[in-house]
Amino acid sequence: MGKLIIFSAPSGAGKSTLVQHVLKQPGFNLAFSISATSRPPRGQEVNGREYYFLSADEFRGKITHGDFLEYEEVYAGCFYGTLRSEVERLWAAGHNVIFDVDVKGGLNIKQQYGDRALAIFIAPPSLEVLEQRLRGRATDSPEKIAERIGKAEYEMTFAPRFDHTIVNDDLRQAQSEVEMLIREFLIKD
Repeated sequence: MGKLIIFSAPSGAGKSTLVQHVLKQPGFNLAFSISATSRPPRGQEVNGREYYFLSADEFRGKITHGDFLEYEEVYAGCFYGTLRSEVERLWAAGHNVIFDVDVKGGLNIKQQYGDRALAIFIAPPSLEVLEQRLRGRATDSPEKIAERIGKAEYEMTFAPRFDHTIVNDDLRQAQSEVEMLIREFLIKD
């Protein structure tokens, strides 16, 4: 069976950029865990590529049956989660599985798989830098940015519960650190 690599971070810390970098590295044999959601597809999103799209009722049914490793109701009727079947599918194909999940979801997965999972927290250099990055994206209103900063402060309190924290101050350095951690983790029994 394969191993699990979990990435969690506040919005804007660079988690997705690091995940995309790691997926391109030879020798890691990584496959990305596709999450499930009850929200409808946006734009060109395709079921089974960006997300597994479920109705809210289907999602609730899978919760009842214990089909999720982790899930969250982001707002009333809008769920996101990781299906156990997704991990099993990727392991059956001979891959190690990589996750891009929120901090609580990441810790839930780590708790279930213990030493078979490596949990990495990506931290911004500071909340001020994080705010600059979010403003630089120009995708959110000032109110939404303030909300994200407040959430980031809360999420940062979870960092000590992860196996490793990488401060993403310099992208190349963070990429190098992540590669080293994963390489060491994958060669361990």
